[in-house]
Amino acid sequence: MANRTKRDVVIIGGGLAGLSAALHLANNNCKVCLIEKNEYPHHRVCGEYVSNEVLPYLISLGINPFSVGAKKISKFEITDSKGAPLKASLPLGGFGISRYAFDNLLFEALKNKAEIIFDTVEKVTFEENHFSVTTKKKNILKADFVIGAYGKRSNLDSFLNRKFMQQTSPWLAVKAHYDYDFPDDTVALHNFKGGYCGLSKTETNTVNACYLSTFKSFKKYGVIDAFQKKELSKNPYLDKFFKEAKPIFKKPLTISQVSFQKKEPVKNHIFMLGDSAGLIHPLCGNGMAMAIKSSQIFSELFLKAFQENNFDRTKLEEDYTAQWQKEFGERLKTGRFIQRILMDPFASKVGFSLAKIVPSLLPKLIEKTHGSQTK
Repeated sequence: MANRTKRDVVIIGGGLAGLSAALHLANNNCKVCLIEKNEYPHHRVCGEYVSNEVLPYLISLGINPFSVGAKKISKFEITDSKGAPLKASLPLGGFGISRYAFDNLLFEALKNKAEIIFDTVEKVTFEENHFSVTTKKKNILKADFVIGAYGKRSNLDSFLNRKFMQQTSPWLAVKAHYDYDFPDDTVALHNFKGGYCGLSKTETNTVNACYLSTFKSFKKYGVIDAFQKKELSKNPYLDKFFKEAKPIFKKPLTISQVSFQKKEPVKNHIFMLGDSAGLIHPLCGNGMAMAIKSSQIFSELFLKAFQENNFDRTKLEEDYTAQWQKEFGERLKTGRFIQRILMDPFASKVGFSLAKIVPSLLPKLIEKTHGSQTK
């Protein structure tokens, strides 16, 4: 069913990137339509730690994570696969909040300001300088611009013929919440053979445990419970956690084919935000902030052209790509470097030894995977 109302922007995906961009644009008189497949609130596979680098921007949008109980985080702890620990203060700090609460906080702020459709996008076409977006329920939406904020991997990526979809990814992710005695102010990262597990408190006082593993490591055990008991437990910190923690979810959430391949910030004239544009390794603990920051970059560029009524699509695409690369290029490169070290037993041992000798090394690596705190 064709909807003849033409929007300024259609946003595909209602995670942090899509919701932040929708709210920013709607607050500045843009006609925005957000398309999200699941109604709010709902859980997502995510580390649920956010760097404070985006806190001033969130406040400018009228979003205060602490209003729903987000935990203030200032400390970082990491262990190698044998449990050897390193500790550091987080240069900017951050906060812990579940995606269930965070996404819903943004949704509640947005719902009376923009059009929201719960549906799945199947096709996006660009002709004569405007878009047609077709959904599973046969809605056809017209827009001048389209944002892709649909996350790590989607059937839409296949439709757009994105290169990373042609390569099988060896990674899978598992996430659940637990009742466990864990400090409010700390985010921890515990390594195991073939992956790493992050722990941090959420607004409900439960602990979010989210781990990334290679499929090669996981397939020896076949099921999550056996994998946790026999592989993750080789790290004494994770052994203690999974023995003592009480699961809150009926079963963990999982996703597979998590791809860290390079992606295009703009594809077929669609502006990609958040994980749709590029995914940083979770060990860097900053994917949520990057998603929000990418929304800020796009929205500010778009609104400048919108308010001046001076849209040059090519220039907007070039400017967004350049700013995206400037903001995130080095972070992603550093993330890949750290990941290679931690996944190699010898390199990891050397790296941990060096970090103990030079305590300033760990905070400097953290800084290289995080941005600055700007409005």
